[in-house]
Amino acid sequence: MTEKLQTRTGIPPAPRKRSRHVALFLAGAAVMTLAACEDDKTDAAAFPDLDSCVSEARKGSLFFTEQDCQTQFAQAQQDYLETAPRYESQELCEQEHGAGNCGGDPAQAQSGGGMGSIFMPLFMGYMLGSMMGGGRGISSQPMVKTAQGGFSTPSGNQSFASNRGVGKVPTSAFAKAPSTIGKPPMSRAQVSSRGGFGAASTARGGMRGAGG
Repeated sequence: MTEKLQTRTGIPPAPRKRSRHVALFLAGAAVMTLAACEDDKTDAAAFPDLDSCVSEARKGSLFFTEQDCQTQFAQAQQDYLETAPRYESQELCEQEHGAGNCGGDPAQAQSGGGMGSIFMPLFMGYMLGSMMGGGRGISSQPMVKTAQGGFSTPSGNQSFASNRGVGKVPTSAFAKAPSTIGKPPMSRAQVSSRGGFGAASTARGGMRGAGG
């Protein structure tokens, strides 16, 4: 009604304010988030790289500092190397994470084993979480690509439409995935039996979030 009156009198409608922060939308595991209790969620922000996190931190509108960006970026890279899924072939890895989104295992190369027999999804950014309400507890998770074009934590228990944005996610999204470093890479049969990357862990997470 107001806009119609403004149009008749020649006054343009007032512009609608838009948030300058992109919402961190869940994809794939959205049911888990919707079912989770509100008390089990935490503020989160995702970034494709360190520079984008630092740039946002300088604005001072979110829960982390430039130092948090730097510290948690290093932590996320370390966690990625330790917990990201490992596959016996590049073809199998790309089946689960998309063409061009996989590479050789850096840990295997560092140990002198070369980079030809184990493949991992590439590091595609990281997500920060405020783990203590009003406190300074900051945690992080590395992010990798999914075959559907989204992004996920290494365990696959949370999937997102983008690796840039802010929002609330279950605190369980920041649980560290089991270590895969030094273990035999997954075979095609193993991936198939699990229903694909993230399938089993997402189902378990959904049940944990119910009843809130």
